[in-house]
Amino acid sequence: MTDSLPFALGAMSFGNRIDEATSFALLDRFVDAGGVWIDTADCYAFWESPTGHGATSEELLGRWLAARPGMRDRVKLSTKFGAEPGADGTWPDNRQGLSPAAVRDAFGGSLRRLGVDRVELAWAHMEDRRVPIEQTAEAMAALVLEGRAARIGTSNHPAWRVERARAHAFAHGAEPITALQHSYSYLHPRPFELPDGQNHRFGMLDDELRDLAAEEGLWIWAYTPLLSGAYDNPAKAFPDAHRHPGTDRALAALDAAASGLGVPRGQVVFAWLIAHGIMPILGGSKVEQLDAAIAGARLALPAEVRTSLDAAQRAT
Repeated sequence: MTDSLPFALGAMSFGNRIDEATSFALLDRFVDAGGVWIDTADCYAFWESPTGHGATSEELLGRWLAARPGMRDRVKLSTKFGAEPGADGTWPDNRQGLSPAAVRDAFGGSLRRLGVDRVELAWAHMEDRRVPIEQTAEAMAALVLEGRAARIGTSNHPAWRVERARAHAFAHGAEPITALQHSYSYLHPRPFELPDGQNHRFGMLDDELRDLAAEEGLWIWAYTPLLSGAYDNPAKAFPDAHRHPGTDRALAALDAAASGLGVPRGQVVFAWLIAHGIMPILGGSKVEQLDAAIAGARLALPAEVRTSLDAAQRAT
């Protein structure tokens, strides 16, 4: 029996930038290799759609599940809501948000597109300061109470709002937030600076969120773990925000680890994240990228290599 892969397959570009045949091939390969978790969102990928709205990723996953009898029993689905553009297509000011009505409507739409009656993890995608977080927490807890979601999490939320939502849930005997999804990799950007393309104010996983997760036993998922291929593809530069005095020290340790293990840097990064209990989300568009991630997920880092990487990363 194949051991379950400790990373999620990100379906953000499935059905839009990545065509259906390639998307199906990636999904099939992922599951055949022991993959379980598939991550999507109702807004994927509105910026690549001629309509200015999302849904294509969830719709493709629904078609894939329908075409693969029995597959639903082999995979776990993770989807997000709250960041889909409003009716006039403007974003982010007029996104659907996280009011109780928006949560119920958006989540119901996700289930219909996926062709399922429940998902294993439902995420509040992007914080909504227009709505008290307590109201969002109640609406999300209701999804679990109704049996439509197994657990709930937040993506791109600051630590204080996560903990406020959790405190409210505990005070009312409701299901609390138990998972966090943020951008994170071995290299990190300069403090207080968002990398190019990062449009969430609290998108980066910071020390406060990591501390909260460690103290409360929250599950961390990391998107963009490989910095869009920059670790191994010479044609892709690291984001400018990731170029600072600590970068060279961290890369030197990463180079030494990769050379000593005889594997690409990206595989070491994947293994390092997993060793720290973090679930990477792979957003690759090619089967060979998926195969490299599978190899990284199965790479056991020797204790001395992990210690070296940790020391260099903390020094940045």
